[in-house]
Parts: sequence; structure tokens; C-alpha cells
Amino acid sequence: MRRFFVKNILFVIAVNVLVKPIWVLFIDRNVQNTVEGGAYGTYQALLSVSIIFQTILDFGLSSYNSRMIARNPDKLPELFPSMLSARLILILVYMMLACTWGYAIGYRGWELNLLVGVLLIQSLNALVSFIRSNIAALHKFKTDGILSITDRLLMILICGFLLTYPPTAHHFKIEWFVITQVVCYFISACIGYLILRRIGKVKLKFSFHGPTLFKIVWQSFPYALLIFQMSVYNRADVMIMERICTDGKDQAGIWAAAFRWLDMANILGLMFATMLLPLFGRMLSQKNDVQPIVKLCVNLLLPFSCMVAIAGVFFSGDIMQLLYHKSALYNQPGMARNYELVFACLIASFPAWCLMYVYSTLLTANGSLKTLNIIAFIGVIVNLSLNFYLIPRHKAIGGAITSFITQTGLALTFIVFASRTIKLPINIRWALAHVGYLALILILAYGVISVLHQTSWIFQLGVFGVICLALMFVFRFISIQGIRQLAGGKGLP
Repeated sequence: MRRFFVKNILFVIAVNVLVKPIWVLFIDRNVQNTVEGGAYGTYQALLSVSIIFQTILDFGLSSYNSRMIARNPDKLPELFPSMLSARLILILVYMMLACTWGYAIGYRGWELNLLVGVLLIQSLNALVSFIRSNIAALHKFKTDGILSITDRLLMILICGFLLTYPPTAHHFKIEWFVITQVVCYFISACIGYLILRRIGKVKLKFSFHGPTLFKIVWQSFPYALLIFQMSVYNRADVMIMERICTDGKDQAGIWAAAFRWLDMANILGLMFATMLLPLFGRMLSQKNDVQPIVKLCVNLLLPFSCMVAIAGVFFSGDIMQLLYHKSALYNQPGMARNYELVFACLIASFPAWCLMYVYSTLLTANGSLKTLNIIAFIGVIVNLSLNFYLIPRHKAIGGAITSFITQTGLALTFIVFASRTIKLPINIRWALAHVGYLALILILAYGVISVLHQTSWIFQLGVFGVICLALMFVFRFISIQGIRQLAGGKGLP
């Protein structure tokens, strides 16, 4: 099982690394630097509105469906029509509620029209996620990995043309960015259905049988509640600052510029979670020991995420300067420092995100929704309280500090409860190895900058990264023997 997991996760990581960083570095970032005024900040605020209402859109169907099909693959042809019908109904409800909320909080005219486009993006993305949840539940992880980059690949081609072709590059509008995403997600949904039809024997038909739909929605409600609470403590900050700060659109733009890189880094953890949910679900249903997979995931994710987080904190000014020196907002007096601090606080939470992807997914696969929702509710209270206190005083920086505190606290809580619920063995030596690694690379970062201060920061970053990777072998998070076994086709224990 470990060998199967590693080979598939490496493939998924490879295809995503080839595509998604290009999207973030060359498309999304250039769109923000190209569009006029606070248009991109408005887009990000509207995106946060759409994500908060994503509970209605998804209603936990993807997680519920993935867990059900992973445990009973033969039920897919029978369950698919009802699940698809429920999904379409929820899309309509989601669109109406989110538009009503947008109007109620003051969006009018152009902003309201843009909100409709953003809602269409989220609706089609949810449809793609639902189709992918079925593919992943059948353990077709490589197929799911390819489908996961299809939309971004199409967007890179279309937006890349619009941003580089002179007649369109000089007049690029945020509306074009939204329309492109709508078209590409629609194409991806069609491709995903054709794949699922071939491997899952499903048919495009609908089933609006009331009792069946009510049963599906009722059983997925705990998942929906969890998604809603996660959306609040993950995305409320940008909406709050955009609404209550006097320069809200600019603050939302700063937040978006910094959060973009955390979002890109989180692709790694999200890929693990997408694969782990059906994998854990099947292993737990068959009473298999999940500890080896948990330990493997933590050994891969935590050291790497600590390396990225510390590099981001120590080199935050250089990174932001490299990426946004052409931005008009970045060059306003005092703004560069804000970019730097917001990015440092957000990227510092990356290890916490990675731990949550492993341990919260384990609790989800186990069906421990009550525990998850209680933890998430506490996270919402802490997050909103800190946001409403810090954002009026420190704006985007206050939101970033709140995010770091919230994510770190939640990660530790998920670890404790997952270990107790699943009865994972306590390994003090293993935990201390990770703490020791973190302490050592903190000292290493300071030492590299001090010793190599006369060299380029990129060279310093490279030296730091190489030594950190070597230390992963020294601490035995990664072993040469394991790599040889995998490459040689031999089963891992």
C-alpha cells in the first residue's frame, strides 16, 4: 500500500509542479499587475464571498461521495445520477443566495456582474471536483492527477495569449480573466465526465426523487457544516478587510499578492489530502493499520514545509520585491514593507496547513464529523475575534497574524484528536526528530545569511535549500534504501 501511494503521489506532484506554478507565476500574478486600479482586489474580495458560500454549493457531497464510493465502488453507477442531480440543485441555490448576499453588503453594477462570473467559476469547479472525487474513489489517482491540471493548462494557454498579444495585452480586463476561467472549467467538466463514463460505467441521467435527494443531503450535512466553518476561518479575513478598511481594495490586493504563494504551496498538501481521503477510507473500512501511511506523509510534508516556511520568512522582502516591483501598489510609500510582513506571516503557517491536510483527512475518512465540527467551530470563534480586533488596527498584517495563529492552533488540535480517535501509537522520538530538524534549519537560515551576506540572495536561498534537503536524509525522514526499493519495484513494508 505504501509503494502504491508513493508512486501515485509522486506522479500527481510531478504533473502539478509542471503546470500550476506557471499559472501562479506567469498568469495570475501578471493579471494582478496588469489590470487597472483596485480591480484585482475587488475580484479577490468577491472570490472570498463565493468561497464562504461554497458550503451551499458543495454541501459536503464531494467528501461524502468519495468516502462512500471508496468503501463500495460498485455503487457508483447507482449513486451517480442522484448525486449529480443534488449537485445541480445546490448550484442554483448557491447562485441565488450568494448574489443576494453580495447585493445586501453593497455590491452594485459592475461588481455584482463580476460576482456572477466568480460564482459560475466556483460552480463549475465544484462540478469538476465532484467528478474527480468519483475517479479518485476508484483509486484512479493518475487519471485524477491529469484531470486536476486540465483547467489550469487551458487557462495558461488562453490567458497567456491575451497577456502577451499586443492588441489585447494593453487592454486586459479582469472580466476577461473571469470569462476564461468559466470556459476552461466547463471544458474540464466535460472531459471529466467522458473519462468517468468510460472507467465507472456511469450515464448522464438525472434522478430528482425527493426522498433519495433528501437522504443524500441529510447524510452529507455534517460535511457541509465542516466546509462552511473551514471557509469562514480560511477566507473571512480578506472580506472583512475589504469592507471595513478605508483602503480596503488595496489591502485585499496586498493580501492576495501574499496569499497567492501560500495557496500555491498548499497545492502539495491538497494533493495528499485528495488521495488520502479515499485511501484512508478503504483502509479503515478493512481494519488496516494507517500509521505507516500517516508517518510517511508527515515525513514527506513536514520537513519540506518547514524549509519553505523558514525560507519565506527570512527572504520575504527579496521575494516580494522580485515579484511585485512593477506593481503600482507595491511602489507606494510603505507598501513594500506591508507586502513583506503579510507574506512572512502567511507562509509561516504552511507547516500547519500540511499537518491539517493529513490529520483532518484521517478524521474525515473515519467519519469523526462531530469532532471535526467542534474543532472547526472553535477555530471560527478564534479567527473572527482576532480578525475584528487586529484588522482595524493593522489591516492586512493583522489578518495574516490571525491566520497564522488560527492554522497553527487547529493543526495541533487535529493531531491530538486524530491520535486519540484512531489510536495512533505515540512516538516521542519521531516527534522530537521533527522539532530538532525545525530548530536546526532555523539556525541554519540565520547562519547562511550571515556568512554569505555579500552574495546574491538567490544563491543564499539555494545553499539553504540544498542543506535542508540533505538534512532530511540525515534525520531519516527520507531514506536511500526506501528510494531504491521503490525504483526497483520491490514492495515497501
